[in-house]
Order: sequence, then C-alpha cells, then structure tokens
Amino acid sequence: MFHSIPEDQPLTPLLDQVSDPFALRKLEENDLETLAEELRHFLIYTVAQTGGHFGAGLGVIELTIALHYVFQTPDDDLVWDVGHQTYPHKILTGRRAKMGSLRQQGGLAPFPSREESIYDTFGVGHSSTSIGAALGMAIAKKARGDNSRTIAIIGDGAMTAGMAFEALNHVADSGVNLLVILNDNAMSISENVGGLASYFARILSSRLYLNMRESSKRFLSGMPNALEFAKRTEEHMKGMVVPGTLFDELGLNYMGPIHGHDIKNLVHTLNNIKDQQGPQFLHLVTQKGKGYGPAEDSPIGSHSLSKLEKPPGSNIKRPSYSNIFGQWLCDMATKDETLMAITPAMREGSDMVAFSEQFPSRYFDVAIAEQHAVTLAAGLACAGAKPVVAIYSTFLQRAYDQLIHDVAIQNLDVLFAIDRASLLEDGPTHSGVFDYSFLRCIPNLIIMAPSDENELRQMLYTGFQHEGPAAVRYPRGSGIGIQPQPDMTQLPIGKSRTIRTGQAVAILAFGTMLESAKEAAIELDATLIDMRFVKPLDHAVIDALSQSHQLLVTVEENVIAGGAGSAVNDYVAAAGLNTNLLNLGIPDEFIQPANPKKMLQACGLDRDCISDAITSRLNYLNQPDGIKKALLLGE
Repeated sequence: MFHSIPEDQPLTPLLDQVSDPFALRKLEENDLETLAEELRHFLIYTVAQTGGHFGAGLGVIELTIALHYVFQTPDDDLVWDVGHQTYPHKILTGRRAKMGSLRQQGGLAPFPSREESIYDTFGVGHSSTSIGAALGMAIAKKARGDNSRTIAIIGDGAMTAGMAFEALNHVADSGVNLLVILNDNAMSISENVGGLASYFARILSSRLYLNMRESSKRFLSGMPNALEFAKRTEEHMKGMVVPGTLFDELGLNYMGPIHGHDIKNLVHTLNNIKDQQGPQFLHLVTQKGKGYGPAEDSPIGSHSLSKLEKPPGSNIKRPSYSNIFGQWLCDMATKDETLMAITPAMREGSDMVAFSEQFPSRYFDVAIAEQHAVTLAAGLACAGAKPVVAIYSTFLQRAYDQLIHDVAIQNLDVLFAIDRASLLEDGPTHSGVFDYSFLRCIPNLIIMAPSDENELRQMLYTGFQHEGPAAVRYPRGSGIGIQPQPDMTQLPIGKSRTIRTGQAVAILAFGTMLESAKEAAIELDATLIDMRFVKPLDHAVIDALSQSHQLLVTVEENVIAGGAGSAVNDYVAAAGLNTNLLNLGIPDEFIQPANPKKMLQACGLDRDCISDAITSRLNYLNQPDGIKKALLLGE
C-alpha cells in the first residue's frame, strides 16, 4: 500500500523483463503478484509526473496482467471501455518507456488508439462502446472462420448507458464467442464477494460444469418441458447467490462476482472460460485506486491526478468556469423553486456538489445516460419545471437526437450549461469544439458564449429566464480573474458589446477567444466586438462594421466548418453585404493531445497567430487586382 507519491522512479526488476505480452506469458504464474505490485508502483510514479487518469488504472492492474497472460494478444482482441483504465495495458504492451509523454505533443495518447498500437483494437474515450464494438469484431471473425477470442472490458458506470444494453441484447442472437467482463469498481468490496460466491463463480466457470450444462441441453433437447424446467432450476439456483439472472436471460453465461484483485483466481477463471463457446459474462469486483491510500479513501477525487510539480505562482487559484456555474446554480435555485438540475454522472466535474447537498430533491444524476438526461429535462419542462442540464460539450454529442426531437421541436424551456467547450489535453475524444456547428442549425435554440466569469453568470441567468431552449457554452479551467457581479441581469437577446473601436479591421470574438483577440486588436488598432451570441447573431453590428471596415475577422474556439464564423458568412452572403471576411478557428482536423495553449497556438488562435493572420490578409487585400489573381492561382 502506498500513501504518498514516490519521488524517485521505482526499481521494477520483474516489470523490466516484460517488454510485451509475449514476454509476460513466459513468467511463472507465481510471479504475477510481484509483477502487479511493481506495475502499481510504476504507474503511481509515472502519472504523478505527467498528470492523467489514475484511480481506474490502479483498479484493473491484476485484471490487465491476467488478460494478457491468459489470452494470446494481439491475436485475441481486448476491447476496453472508456479508456481511463488502460494505462497498465499500455505499459504491458511495449509503451512503458514512453509513459512520460502522456498527454504531451507527439506523445502517447491518453486513451487507446488504433494508430498507436496493434494492441489497441478500438479507439475510445466516451463510455459504453466496448460491447458493441467487440460484438462487431467477433461477428466479422466468425464470418471469416477466425477462432481467436474477443473480450470486452466495461466498468459498472458504463453499464448504465443504454447502448451497453442494446449491445448485450444483440449478443445472444449472434452466437459468437464473446467474453464480456464487468469491472465493478465499487467503493468497497461487496459482501457477495465471500467464500460462497467465489466458490460458486469457480463452479460456474469450471469445465466440468460448463460441459455438463451443454450435455444436459443436448440430452433434454427432445423434451421441451424438461429442458425448460432444468433451465429455470439453474436460474433460481444462481439467483440465490449471484446477481446474474438478468445476464442469463439475455443469453450470456454469467459468472461471478469474483474478487478482481486475486490474480491467481483471475488466471484460473479466465483459463476456464477462454475456450468455451458462445457469449460469456464475467463479473469482477475491484477497488478504484487500489494500492494507493488516498485514492482508495477518495475514489472520485482520484479519478485523475495533476502533475506532481507545479510552476511558481500556481498556488494562486482563480475560480473555474465550472465553479462560477456551480455558484450560480445554487443562487438561482434559492430564488426559483422550479429549478431542477440534471447531470449525466458529472456532479464533481460540473461543480454540482453544493447544489446536490443543498437541494437534494431537485438534483438528478442520471448516470452515464446523456440521451435520458435530455429527455428527462424535456419531461420536466412539460410539467412546469425549469430544468438545467449540466453537460460536457463532447458528451452532448451523444444526445443530439433528443436535443432536436424532444426539446427544440417542442420549444421547451430547457437550459443547457455546456462545460468543457474547448481544446483539452485528453485529445479529440474529449475536446469540445463542435458544439457551435451542431447547435446553430437547430431552430428555436439560442446560443451564448461568455468571454469571462461575469458574462457566464449573466448569460446563465439570461438563458434561464428565456422562454424556450437556450445553451451557454464555456471552456474548462479558470477565467481571466473577473469577479462576477452578485446581482443577475438579463442580457438583451442577440446583442453584442463593443470592447474597442479601431481602424480598417473589425474582430468579432466569440467566447473566451476575446482575450487573445483583444491583444491582437490593440497591436493592430482594430475594432473589437464581444459577440456574446452565436444565435441569434447581432445583425445590426455586422451591417455597420461591413460599411466602415475593410476586413471582418471572426475568432472562435470551435471548428471553422459550420461554426460561428460560418454563421457570419451566411448572414453576409444573404444580406448582400460587400465586405471581406477572415474566419479563424479550429481547422478541419482532429487536434491531437498537447498542452491546451500549444494546441491553440497550433490552430492559429493565440495572440501572435491572430495578428499575423490578419496582417497577411490585409497585405493580400491591399495588392493590385492583377497580383491578387496571380496569388490565388499560385503563379
């Protein structure tokens, strides 16, 4: 057990021998417990240096070793869910020396990546995809006569999502050789993980039991009544000691729960299962953060870990945008008893802890079920409540149909507080840079983008007071240090604010891009507008600026394609305005993990890049027409 982060890289003589799973399988089974201890020590040290997801990986170390030890990876496919739990997998599959590059530019991906390793069979970052993806792989294998195994590893949280059960419902009909492993990382070991349950799980996974089960089916196949009676008897016997009847009813052979940190029993059980035909379901109970005292005591708080070393001055902490939202939520709930708050398993991340404690009857954590979260809000709104859905930008993508079908078409009074609408170190699966594009095409929906902390507070109030669906999107992290006003004021819908007046160039900044744009505007003596609203746009200010300025520049932390700048372009074209346009934003590619500031720079969205892009466009516009034509043609 570790109670603090090791300052020096640990000695790992056994782990040093494991360059890949082939080397792992050469070890004696008695060595695996020592290997698990060394791997746990190495993981704690490494993540402290880079930052990253922490608790989930510590909880699956024994399982990861056992899977690679028993199955013939990479021929057998391991399909991991979510990806938070795959650091041990990366270490054992030839990437140990590169673990120090996690979440850095050009380094290892923070989640499984098919481009990175043949052992990463499916790219993942969002939850609940493993069973469906693994089933697809298993079906394709069966079609081509491939007898290798396919294993899906899914957490208990991910099992709350509907698509996991949709896939399970399909598994039985497929008849493929698929093993689903449920990693139930409850905060304490379940009482069911005792002598009787473990013994029963070993019996259910034993070759003798499974062979007898199949033989009995064949013997009774001609006697339907007897076969049905035998099936029911087996189900009732299982139901007395294990919670697996549901999975049996879905057509999977349920085994468990077993202790997920007993590596010898894991190896024994997996060896029993691996050659069995048809769908199998193994239930493990593990402990999130296993082996690191602070993580075991606070599994939620240890979901991820910041870097051990921090730069000077980093102890000065500003409230994050999430903190501003959390405070507003409590303040607004005090004023309006109809406010109801919903989150799809993001209570801590969205800073809703205080609200959940102060207003428990008005707080709904629906688990990892984004579609349900949005439709629940629609139902609440139909009955006179004022629901606020706190959701990450990248997770709102999973509830797009509900947003249109259940909320917008009916013009229901729902406020979406869209967090993490920015580039993130976790890369393209978690960066929220598409929401302007997929939201602005939806009728009835207004979209706001705050440029600082006070703007966020006032926009949340504005969206809450607005009759109809409204969205406020804001990035991860802290703001610029503006103290929000205690009083809440409703902003005029679709109206921007002018920050400074300049010459020739007008910069239309959306959201927190205002600060970088402000520095460029001062350098270039440009007019600067905080647009505030992506929808509806401030048409009046665009009309005026197009007549008084040579170039209109839009700046946004969203993809250029279909984004806020595109909305300006659409209006300019529809209104027949004669003006020059330059759109700056995320290019048409998935931005790979790096420090967020470096990612912004790579996308041309820091102060210097914005200034250089504008200067370059002005130089082009000021050329004679003949030279401009030649430049366009590349002559």
